[in-house]
Order: sequence, then structure tokens, then C-alpha cells
Amino acid sequence: MQSYLSNRLGLLALALSVLGFLALVTAPAQAASKSRNPAAVKSVKAAVAVPAKVRRAQRVRKAVVPARPSQGQLIGLHASDDPLDLKSGVALVLDQDTNEVLFSKNSRTVLPIASITKLMTALVVAEAALPLDEMLTVDAQDVDTERGSGSKLRVGTSLTREEMLHLALMSSENRAAHALGRHYPGGLSAFVDAMNRKAQALGMKDTRYVEPTGLSSLNQSNAADLALLVREVDKHELIRRLSTSPEAAVAVGRRSVQFRNTNLLVRNGEWDIGLQKTGYISEAGRCLVMQAQLAGRKLIMVLLDSAGKYSRIGDAERIRKWVSEHGSPAPTATAAIPEV
Repeated sequence: MQSYLSNRLGLLALALSVLGFLALVTAPAQAASKSRNPAAVKSVKAAVAVPAKVRRAQRVRKAVVPARPSQGQLIGLHASDDPLDLKSGVALVLDQDTNEVLFSKNSRTVLPIASITKLMTALVVAEAALPLDEMLTVDAQDVDTERGSGSKLRVGTSLTREEMLHLALMSSENRAAHALGRHYPGGLSAFVDAMNRKAQALGMKDTRYVEPTGLSSLNQSNAADLALLVREVDKHELIRRLSTSPEAAVAVGRRSVQFRNTNLLVRNGEWDIGLQKTGYISEAGRCLVMQAQLAGRKLIMVLLDSAGKYSRIGDAERIRKWVSEHGSPAPTATAAIPEV
């Protein structure tokens, strides 16, 4: 009996000890909370803070995923000696009227061209002479399932063909470009066939298209071929105007949605740009093609496989400065891959 009472008293004493400890720890925190004194709260938190080693052990660290190299980086294009110190793996600058090459760097190397594709998309649409006021509707087929890119154009959105063309060129809207191809006579496959036929007709021998947006890395070309495309597209006032539009508000359902040009240079007063298109997917790097008036000359500029977010813009500015100061051909860049 005495042993039983002794055990019970021991357990009671242990429970009271635990309760006393809890009261000792929580009372200051409760008092600091009630006082709403930030310094007091901070003091209490510091007193009961979890040791740094424990925090580090408990912390779930996110894996750092390195940037995926472009195809140009993988084959060593950025190892080229470049007198203008461009960050683009590929560059070509030529006089549109005389065809004089002012600068060339890996201009025959075939690479993915991303949304530069949309220039050919626009050219095929323009030459088909389809009604620009015809309403086209975005549906589930136009949603990007390859890369999961977003869009301001929801499924069910209806816009005119001209509005779709405007957004594809100015804001690089993939759903708009895909819808343009899908609404072509004969459907998407017929549209892609027309893109490839036009490329061959223009002498773009190293160019291939598999879809109208540029999301596929199988859409490939080189700078020399793209210069031919720019020269042809420049004949179409509609494409020139839509591609260089700085911004536009478009009625999407009951909402007015603002779209902006993906090329910052169209809002730069020091540039006189007649035609332009940007592009980006990881395999292609940052891309830019333009037709612009520089130093009294109409120049075609092609920049592919640029490594940084704004590096293609920086390269274009370096070229503009060099043309303005010199106006004569620069020394040809030493190609990482022999030019043919």
C-alpha cells in the first residue's frame, strides 16, 4: 500500500513539474503578446529560438536548376572571335538595296529560330489574301502543350484575322499564330506546307518549318536565309505596320486587354525600324530580326542565339553605333564553325 501511494505521489510530482516548466516558458510570450510590444516579442522569440543548426536541418532547400544551354552554345558558337564583341552567336548585317554584307558571324549555321517563325506565318497569311475582318476563334488546339506557355487569349476568344495577325507579330502571341494556321484553307498541315513551299521559292535552302508559332525547336533556319525572308516580308505594308506597333488595346470578350511589343527598340526614338520580330525558346536563345534605316542606309539585321535577356538589344545598339561611326564593312568574325 505504501509502495502504491509512493508511486502515485511520484507521478503527481512529475506532472506538476512539467506544468510548471510550461508556464515558465509560455508566460513571457503571452505577456509580450498582450503588451503588443515588438521589442518584448522579439526578446521572447530570441530566448526560445530554435538553434541555427536545427533550422538548417529542417529547411527544405530548393534545387538550383542551371539555365539550359542553347544549341548554339552546345556547338561552340560563342567561342567565335568577334570584332564588335557581340553576345549573339550568330549575326548578319547587310544593305537591303545593294546586298552588301557589312558584318557576318556564323551566318550559315542552322539553328532553331523560335518566334522569328511568325514572319513566315504572316507572309503566308498575307499572300493568301484571306478576309482580314473574318472572325477566328481560339480553341483547345491552339493551347501550347509542348512548353506550357501562357497567353492572354483564353480558349473561346474571337478576334478578326487582322487582330490575330497583329498580336502574333507585335506581342508574339502563340495562340494567335496557331489559330491563323488552323483557319487556313485545308487546315494546319496545309498551312505548314505553304510555309515550306514559300521558303523554297525564296531560296531559303536551309530552312524548315513544322508549325506556325516557333515553339518547336524543329523550326530551323540560318541568318542568310532569314535575311531573304525579311527582304520579302518588307514588301507588305500590313506586316511592317503591325510588327512595329508599340502597343494595342484589344477587346477580349468583355475586357479590354493591353498588349505591348516584345521589341523594346520600337519605342526608342533613336531607331527608325521598318520591320521587326523577336523570338525565344531555350534551344534558340534570344533572337531578333529587323529592317531599319541606319546612316542613310536600309539595313537588314539578324541576331540569333543571344545569351542574355537584353543582350540582343545591346548587340543591336552596338551595331547601330558602329554603322553610324564607320558605315563600312567590319572585319568578318572568325566563325566557330567554318562558313560555307
